[in-house]
Amino acid sequence: MNTLLEHQIRSEQLYNGKIINVRRDTVLLPNGKEAVREVVEHPGAVAIVPVLEDGSIVMVSQYRHAAGKILLEIPAGKLDKGEKPESCAARELEEEIGYQCQRLHKLASVYTTPGFSDEIIHIYLAEALTPTEQHLDEDEFLHIATFTKAQVRRLIADGSICDNKTITGLLLAGV
Repeated sequence: MNTLLEHQIRSEQLYNGKIINVRRDTVLLPNGKEAVREVVEHPGAVAIVPVLEDGSIVMVSQYRHAAGKILLEIPAGKLDKGEKPESCAARELEEEIGYQCQRLHKLASVYTTPGFSDEIIHIYLAEALTPTEQHLDEDEFLHIATFTKAQVRRLIADGSICDNKTITGLLLAGV
């Protein structure tokens, strides 16, 4: 397997932003040639599959500028500096959909797009939910809706749910 490794020769920081940074790395390939790799650096995120007592799933609709459309997703959010994923999941659950949970179970940690980004998203299942109050960020606008597992499966099948973290989370949660 070591014959697959690339070794970084140099790195140039191209952009430092509020959410992401971008760098250009020059790497030495296994065959001795050099190549350029562009990397989007991201602090990581969480996504939560909130399951109500009746088994229905709470989801959000949110306009995603990069996709250019409104997506139906499970609640999710970026890790703050030094924040543990489990704490972030509990925070985002309350901020986005106005629920706290008694049981938070980690389903997986996955790279979102390893071809060009180092972002890892930690996916959780949230159960034993108690309604509280939603606390959206000032630049965050979304609608909340609940769906049965059968509805969710149909929405995935017909392409209405097309977000990677959402499909992955729902499948890992047994939907």
